[in-house]
Amino acid sequence: MAEHRTYLELSEDSATAHKFYEVVRSGTRVTITFGRIGTSGQRKVSDFATEARAEAAAAKKIAEKTRKGYAPAVRGVRQARPISRRTMVSTRSTARQAPVLWRLATGAAAFGIFVDQERCWVGNQNGDVYTVTTDGTVTGRYLLPNGVKCLVADDFWIYAGCDDGRVYDLSGKVPRVAYEISADVDIYWLDIDDAILGVSDRNGRVTAVDHEDEYQWSRDVDGDSAWMMRCDAESNTIYHGHSRGVACYSAADGKPIWQTEVGGNVLFGWQESRSVYAATGNNDVYRLAKKNGEVEAAYRCDAAVFACATSPDGRHVFAGDNHSSIYCFDEDGTRLWKLGTGHGSAYSMQFLDDRVYIVTTDGSLVCIDASETAIHAAQQGSVPKPVDVKVAASLPAAEPAAVLETTSQPGDAVILECYQDGSRLRVRVISEGYEQDWNVQFPKEIRHPGTRYAVEGVRTSGRGGFYRAYGEIRRLL
Repeated sequence: MAEHRTYLELSEDSATAHKFYEVVRSGTRVTITFGRIGTSGQRKVSDFATEARAEAAAAKKIAEKTRKGYAPAVRGVRQARPISRRTMVSTRSTARQAPVLWRLATGAAAFGIFVDQERCWVGNQNGDVYTVTTDGTVTGRYLLPNGVKCLVADDFWIYAGCDDGRVYDLSGKVPRVAYEISADVDIYWLDIDDAILGVSDRNGRVTAVDHEDEYQWSRDVDGDSAWMMRCDAESNTIYHGHSRGVACYSAADGKPIWQTEVGGNVLFGWQESRSVYAATGNNDVYRLAKKNGEVEAAYRCDAAVFACATSPDGRHVFAGDNHSSIYCFDEDGTRLWKLGTGHGSAYSMQFLDDRVYIVTTDGSLVCIDASETAIHAAQQGSVPKPVDVKVAASLPAAEPAAVLETTSQPGDAVILECYQDGSRLRVRVISEGYEQDWNVQFPKEIRHPGTRYAVEGVRTSGRGGFYRAYGEIRRLL
């Protein structure tokens, strides 16, 4: 059977667009592959009743792309663009040493951190992700294909946003691709709440992606280098910080709600129930009201602020500057203390149970005792000897896989089924007790029409009538 192939590329030297689009028609089947140049991209297959209809559909897709600036090219001539790295100079702090309890050296600059009552997650520029108990024992390791930009949680799902433009779900035994960001989006940061993903990028743009990894909306802004992204499902809003300030958008349609200039480029963001916090390059952390963007307080540091966090409800505000110092402020802006990390500048941080956890420019995950007693002792020059956490050589590294284990005995697992819905492959629950017309958020790379899956659990998300699969996924024989 004759195969008709059209390969197109769109690459702009002065912008982030660097992507390909290939249409292959073989008989009544049309296969479209698209993504970043230098990657395998995403693949969609559509079957038509006749060859004439398939030919017309292929021609329509090609015409749409050429109108947008795509042009015929030869695959492999253009190479993948280098990935943006957060390169900032970090110097040694002159403040007294903070009371570090333990430290894990990950081997590369680390951006991603998430901490809960059970464990800490850290991801670095090499794609390594480690799980560590709060007392400093390494319990797990994941190896992702590219550098980890950030780690975020949504209920009990844990996601890693990576330099390859993919967002991996780390909630199961094997990492799986949960979202694939548009090929022209160079991720700087992301956040997720109730399965709605918000992405900020190098050009300052903000993008929202829905629970089925289908594009929702995108908005260009008068700024660039957008490091701050916070999603709030309760108010259905997204908070976005870039070189010109902070803005609030409706998560549903991207409609602007407010915008506030904060006097400096925003390098990181945090949120509590009523306020958002913007760490800036002009040495301040700003607290802004979620309802209208009004500046409620400013927390003055001695150097550019890479990261910030708060204790619950903003009772205390923490900041990390590019001189390897961390700060603690009272809610009203009063500085309570400043101490040195001893392990580089904090790219990201989180507070939990009188401890501040930071990930740093030298690739460390550091646990700092922020209790009043420990801080007072540190200010007098007395600190504990930190534990140097080691990773066992025998610890296996879980890597992404598109191959599923199989089972013929699902037991108490929930049964899902993949089906063709027009040009899309969707997944639904067929076990009793679930809404049969609700779709399931499910990894695209393991969707095959007509296949059934056994999953150890499915949970209602409460948004828009869909479920999310989690835990161990097996192909049902």
